[in-house]
Amino acid sequence: MTTKQLTCKNLQEYLKTLNRNTLERLFNSPAACLAVFRELPALSQHFVNRMLFVGPAVSQVLVASWIPSPEPGGNNKSVAELHKVASQVLTEMHIWKEVTDRRGNPAYILNATFAEKLKIALMGGGKPWCMSGQLSEDPHPRSPAYLDQYASERWESVLQFLVQPQDGHKAISNDAIRTLLHAKLVEHETAHRMQITSTGFQFLLLDRSSQVWYFILKYLETVSERGLSLVSCLQFLFKLSFATHGKDYSMEGMDEELQTFLQHLREFGFVFLRKRSSGRFYPTRLVLNITSGEKKSQLMEVVSGNLVLETNFRIYAYNPSQLQVALLAIFSDIECRFPNLLVSTISRQSVRKALLKGIVAEQIINYLRMHAHKQMRKFNPVVPKTLADQIQLWELERERLEYTEGVLYKDFILQQDYALLANFAKSRGVLVYADSKSRTLVVSKKGHTAVKNFWKEAQTK
Repeated sequence: MTTKQLTCKNLQEYLKTLNRNTLERLFNSPAACLAVFRELPALSQHFVNRMLFVGPAVSQVLVASWIPSPEPGGNNKSVAELHKVASQVLTEMHIWKEVTDRRGNPAYILNATFAEKLKIALMGGGKPWCMSGQLSEDPHPRSPAYLDQYASERWESVLQFLVQPQDGHKAISNDAIRTLLHAKLVEHETAHRMQITSTGFQFLLLDRSSQVWYFILKYLETVSERGLSLVSCLQFLFKLSFATHGKDYSMEGMDEELQTFLQHLREFGFVFLRKRSSGRFYPTRLVLNITSGEKKSQLMEVVSGNLVLETNFRIYAYNPSQLQVALLAIFSDIECRFPNLLVSTISRQSVRKALLKGIVAEQIINYLRMHAHKQMRKFNPVVPKTLADQIQLWELERERLEYTEGVLYKDFILQQDYALLANFAKSRGVLVYADSKSRTLVVSKKGHTAVKNFWKEAQTK
């Protein structure tokens, strides 16, 4: 049985799913325009930069001339493919559109709203677009180290709920549980009991930046049901992505809707808010640069490696949290546990157990690499090659067999009846398996109806 793999859209793929009207309203925010611009392919950025200060439409022939020439002996086909992709991205995201110029030739023109707001983000002018507001000195300041610990504890409580949903319902808010249910990371086993799904197991072994981005996307799918505006939430997230870690920001001017959204972000560990009446909040590292290609390096700082890996497939985890113990138990066998040390072993059976839950070998290896102790990081590769190769080989074992749905025919009284039906199924290309000794055959589910009708007609003759 094949398991559906968890896929996480990047910013481009997500924005392409939004309709033109939503994107047009989103582009009213300079922060949103700058975030979108930073995630464009390099050639798309080049096109936008050259058209940003050009008023009328630009001929498509002229745009094509801006593409860098291939190096001597280079591939012209790859250059044409880059041009096609860059143009397609800008069109699908409604950043430019195809028009005709004064001479009737095909041309491109930038989205006026996007161009105007991007200029403000790049050059300044207009109303301040980043979160500012004059604030007096915070009587209860929070250091970057405190914010990292706070964010880590909050986020780990969400992950702990995934591992043990029956025990962790008091540790996280109903809004977080609602998002996890919508994302199908957990499901109701009974009316009062939940269990983790195959997708949830895969989610647990993602790196933290991917977990956060996937969770936010699923939350955004539910904002309309919560009575919030998708555009307002997205614009605020884009502003947060440009915030400074350890700096407090004012809540002045926030309407009730944004304050509700801020409370949700607080519950997930994305911002620190001491109390609503304080009038200030601190973005945590989880949400900084969340829309940027640099987000992975930013969030990796939160993870402190504590795993030592040996070539005999043993794992030593120093001072593991309850969450990490539960995660290691997914793909390894816990051998012994001390107050500050856990020892486990990766075996064929433990890896197969993880594979059955939808986890893939690469996710296990990435998890081990990401959480490796700093002494392990001195080696190249970080995960011993014998261990990584063996995990991948155990995964390949499951791919040696191909599963095909079919219908079993057996208990033929006469050999000629068996041969008649087997030959018919073979001639139709629907025969999956046949054994003349036991007079047993299997036909594909698709060909079952035709074989059954043929057998009925043969019986009447």
